[in-house]
Amino acid sequence: MLNLIGGYVLRKGDITWSLLLFSIVLFLAVPNTRGLFEVATNSHPYLMGFIKFAILATMGEFLTLRIVNKKWEVPAGVYHRIFIWGILGIVIVLVFDLFNSGVERLLTKNMLPGSSSGFALAFFTSFLMNMIFAPTMMAFHSITDAYIDLKFEEKKQKVNLKKVVEKVSWSHFVSFVVLKTIPLFWIPAHTIVFLLPQEYRIITAAFLSMALGAILAFASKKGRIS
Repeated sequence: MLNLIGGYVLRKGDITWSLLLFSIVLFLAVPNTRGLFEVATNSHPYLMGFIKFAILATMGEFLTLRIVNKKWEVPAGVYHRIFIWGILGIVIVLVFDLFNSGVERLLTKNMLPGSSSGFALAFFTSFLMNMIFAPTMMAFHSITDAYIDLKFEEKKQKVNLKKVVEKVSWSHFVSFVVLKTIPLFWIPAHTIVFLLPQEYRIITAAFLSMALGAILAFASKKGRIS
């Protein structure tokens, strides 16, 4: 009986998550709603950046737990995580434009090769952004995740900065997150992102965060992450 109930909940969760993802893709595919999306993105970039990452990256967190634990679970401190993802979305809106505009100026001044190439603009924007900004953002996110985990693990104890910093596996952060995911995933992926129209860059980056979470969950499950 319990197996039947568990299987029903699992299938229901799979269907619900898939329908939500399909609805988002459909919203972007239909010309009328896509037009609304483009207008909103251009008119309210920070608000839309918050919404895109708050929804899609949080969906990625649910998917990661589903893959790792073979069941749907609500992440601990889910509302805290939604807020942090939203804030990161706002920062990413700013940083995308900052690095893209800066690299474009460097190319026009011949301070980087490939001045007339759209690919050069996309590649150097991705490369410099990920080399300069990404490690800081990833470290911040690791610390906020550690804080949320501790806050809900140690409800009756005070969570301080020392505990939070010690909870982060910094050797894994450097050896895997920085030295592997940045050159092997984020630089190529963001190069593609910066080849897209500006209205679709942030939402594509949010989709990529979801995709990477799923990839890492599968790899972790099979013991391939070190």
